[in-house]
Amino acid sequence: METLTIGIAGGTGSGKTTITKKIIAEFGSDVSVIHHDSYYKAHDDMTYKERCKLNYDHPDSFDTPLLLEHLRKLKAGESVEAPVYDYTIHNRSKETETIKPARVLLVEGILIYAEPELCRELDIKIYVDTDADVRILRRIVRDVKKRGRTLDSVIDQYLSTVKPMHEEFVEPSKRRADIIIPEGGRNTVALEMVLERIRGYLGRNQNG
Repeated sequence: METLTIGIAGGTGSGKTTITKKIIAEFGSDVSVIHHDSYYKAHDDMTYKERCKLNYDHPDSFDTPLLLEHLRKLKAGESVEAPVYDYTIHNRSKETETIKPARVLLVEGILIYAEPELCRELDIKIYVDTDADVRILRRIVRDVKKRGRTLDSVIDQYLSTVKPMHEEFVEPSKRRADIIIPEGGRNTVALEMVLERIRGYLGRNQNG
């Protein structure tokens, strides 16, 4: 089975997940997704307070070699057991998630284009480009409502690591993208172009 591998990158709160969900909604079981965030390194040797102080927005915070191993297995037609990350404790959970091979593989994450070896595994590289003020507001809402964080902790993390790491790693990695989508999932014209490219690969027309 040949596989089309698509990267979806962009800053925190840019709309990567929205685009990923719309692709899944369109193509269903023909799509599997690998989330870079699932591959944060485990820190079982640290206390919760120590883990809270780590920089989670640097490329070194990810176990990218494991992601690459899993991506290559999926492209070879093998299922993998991906880690499951628990944001409420800043650590991997004991569970894993089975990801099955599919004709279209999405690799979604903030820093995937900061890794040249990972870029080489991607057939199409999409960068979702959204204004910083919109992204931080989305992050605040997400982290407070869904990840059990306090408003102060989200703001402190954004100013101390998220913003500087975005400027140092995420924004420069945009140069490696093939397609830049302003305003993420709200850009229906760009999104339809991506969907049409996948339809063509899968041999579908718009009516199925």
